[in-house]
Amino acid sequence: MLSYLEVRLVGGSRCSGRLEILHDQSWVSVCDAAFDQQDAEVVCRELDCGAPVQVLGEDAFGKGDAQMWTQEIQCRGNESQVHLCPTSPSHENNCSYEHNIGLLCTDIRNVRLVNGSSRCAGRVEVLHRGQWGTVCGAGWDMADAAVVCRELDCGEPVDALYDVHFGLGSKPFWMKNAMCTGSESTLKKCGFIQPSDLIVCLNKSAQVICSEVRLVGGSHCSGTLEILHDQSWVSVCDAAFDQQDAEVVCRELDCGAPVQVLGEDAFGKGDAQMWTQEIQCRGNESQIHLCPTSPSHENNCSHENVVVLVCAGNMKVRLVNGSSRCAGRVEVLHRGQWGTVCDVFWDMADAAVVCRELDCGEPVDALSGAHFGPGSGPIWTNRKLCSGSESTLKNCATVNWGDYDCDHTKDAGVICSGKLLQTLPCFYITDNSTALKGKFNQK
Repeated sequence: MLSYLEVRLVGGSRCSGRLEILHDQSWVSVCDAAFDQQDAEVVCRELDCGAPVQVLGEDAFGKGDAQMWTQEIQCRGNESQVHLCPTSPSHENNCSYEHNIGLLCTDIRNVRLVNGSSRCAGRVEVLHRGQWGTVCGAGWDMADAAVVCRELDCGEPVDALYDVHFGLGSKPFWMKNAMCTGSESTLKKCGFIQPSDLIVCLNKSAQVICSEVRLVGGSHCSGTLEILHDQSWVSVCDAAFDQQDAEVVCRELDCGAPVQVLGEDAFGKGDAQMWTQEIQCRGNESQIHLCPTSPSHENNCSHENVVVLVCAGNMKVRLVNGSSRCAGRVEVLHRGQWGTVCDVFWDMADAAVVCRELDCGEPVDALSGAHFGPGSGPIWTNRKLCSGSESTLKNCATVNWGDYDCDHTKDAGVICSGKLLQTLPCFYITDNSTALKGKFNQK
């Protein structure tokens, strides 16, 4: 029996693509001669994608560069995960990339966004035992929103709301708080905890706004531009894109200002279709789908003419009013506005994440009571629940239930050790170590 296997479909969507399995910390392709309907049922079930629609025994989603696996999967069809299926050495010794598996699943979604302007914005509802219910908004944060946006194939999270922005919804309420790390493939796979006061769920429902735009092939803030249109990701022609459009995209992705718009194939051609619309942003819109569009005059735009965008990738956290950049009042950037952090339950684990994000060494102290002076602007009143291992403060879980007041007299602060450039070895200096003393005394 296999151990520690994972499975994914690549080159298509979340529920369709070329099958790859994680084996010995490497992704490997599976030969079509060693795969049948029962195996497909387990893969689709494990990915929470319903039932298999079609198993394609050809290079339908590209050849890829993963090695071919030498094992044959022998699922019965009722296993919950592929790694629970028996395997045996494959009898196919000459299986090549032309024989890897393409798989289509039905893609039954267990989460949806309702009452918004598109399928990628709205109140969060989940399907459980055949009934749609509203998600409790207490503790709802950007890490939870990231999972929903990923599950719906809607790009990056723009905002995580926990009020009645898209309506309160109706019963049944999910009376538990999602505790996602942000890396889960579905909301169903996140942890949940019971709030101490269930009343907070009755007037707070989880809400999400996703970007419907992404940069692929580079980093979060650089790559080939793709826009979600009619449930498919499409590339944008460089002839129909200018500086104002770039400013909106970078702002929506929380990536600062645009650095460069490249009208060439800098991050790969990709396989997305070319969009037939021309974007006409003024530059002050908060999201690209709020910009006017018109039919493009470019009829022969090809994948050599896609938009490649590089944004500044601004830091999302800073320390101000201290003696250095590694000490001060904690401020976070969200949707173009800096705000302070409430000090309720602010601790060294939270401080550790801030110090790491700023490359400022280890946390020395986590301070409360506006130690570095009161800030201004919005206050992030959610209580931070960092474990200390997160790469950014944005990735920490939060909770917002309970009665507590936050104003700028309760702004959180941090003192970090600072980045050590070099660690010197220790020596015992004796009276006879004159030369060594002189060396250390030199400037």
